[in-house]
Amino acid sequence: MSRHPANSAVSPLLHGVDFTSAPRKAKGITIASGQLIHDAFELQQLQTFHNFSDFQQWLQNPGPWVAGFDFPFSLPRELITLLNWPAEWPALIQHYASLSREEIRNTFKAVCDSRAVGNKFIHRQGDSAAGSSSSMKWVNPPVAYMLHAGAPLLLQAGVTIPCMHSGDSQRVALEAYPGMVARSITRDSYKSDTPAMQTPERRAARLSIINALEKAEHPFEIMLQAGKFRQQLLNDGSGDLLDAVLCAVLAAWGWQRRDANYGLPEHDALEGWIVGA
Repeated sequence: MSRHPANSAVSPLLHGVDFTSAPRKAKGITIASGQLIHDAFELQQLQTFHNFSDFQQWLQNPGPWVAGFDFPFSLPRELITLLNWPAEWPALIQHYASLSREEIRNTFKAVCDSRAVGNKFIHRQGDSAAGSSSSMKWVNPPVAYMLHAGAPLLLQAGVTIPCMHSGDSQRVALEAYPGMVARSITRDSYKSDTPAMQTPERRAARLSIINALEKAEHPFEIMLQAGKFRQQLLNDGSGDLLDAVLCAVLAAWGWQRRDANYGLPEHDALEGWIVGA
């Protein structure tokens, strides 16, 4: 993961988006924004949207910006072929958006039921590289529903997804997985949406992640300057704020490699890839 030298000392706006398929008052779509100055990411804003309408409006903010989004952008090609779904990304996402969540669950459950124990879910190559869940999982975590909610919004917004979809070149979307960064620092659990499980041990794990980010002691070599937001990152037991920052770190890593497809290796453009994996 050696750094590709940047052509400019200061980046455009970089965002990290911690996504939910069901935004509401108790849990929203959280966005961390800032700029990379040399190798340090300066966190400048944290915001949360509690409905898709506000998030859609945010996606239309003019560039230049690069954002890392914590939801899968596509499905495994093997699954797409098995189901005889469209093999071009825009058509695939339009088809997927036309399905109800119940239809998605029933379809994917039928596929899982037909497969051997221990190999129920089909993975994308990028999932295997990043250690993320299969994008066809509908529970724990429900990433199939996150894909269902999020990818159509990216398509509608007309953003560019490197190697996958050409849109507005000034608004660049990268698939990001905050757990990949967190696990490179600690294997300890650092978050829970259940208040009773937001323990001192999880707070200590968040602190270890923040400390490592501030010293750039992780494989992505981006230094976090959290400033006035540091205590919020530490105190948020849900981990949503920290996950948004981790996605922003991956967006920064990708921006450093923007002249080389944002650091994405050769991959199946229908499946997409997780930046930094």
